[in-house]
Amino acid sequence: MADIVFLLIIFFIVTYNIEVDKARVQLPRTTVRTDVPRDAAYVSVDTEGVIRVSGGKETSVPVATVEEVQTFAQNVVAQAPDKPFVVKADKGTRYQIIDKILDALKQARVRTIFLLSEQRTISDKS
Repeated sequence: MADIVFLLIIFFIVTYNIEVDKARVQLPRTTVRTDVPRDAAYVSVDTEGVIRVSGGKETSVPVATVEEVQTFAQNVVAQAPDKPFVVKADKGTRYQIIDKILDALKQARVRTIFLLSEQRTISDKS
């Protein structure tokens, strides 16, 4: 009986999915679908302009400036040059902030950048 309990505990530990990006945002909708790699680094922006970063495995942490995003991205790229980045911005976020983040990632020599959105369904109205 103890063996079964032990195996169940191991199963749940192995299959548990930890959500590392804690930023709550309402994503814009799109009709295009592309899968995001599991090992991607994240840059999240909410409607107030609060920026959070995560290397993919650790919990996201807030940063004060876009320059800190660039420094973070440079450190990630130095360790894993092909690591993709995902920009997760609330649909109410000003585009100027997103544009500055994209420029910072470009200057940090990030090779692949995804812009996260929700897939529009047939029942959604324009």
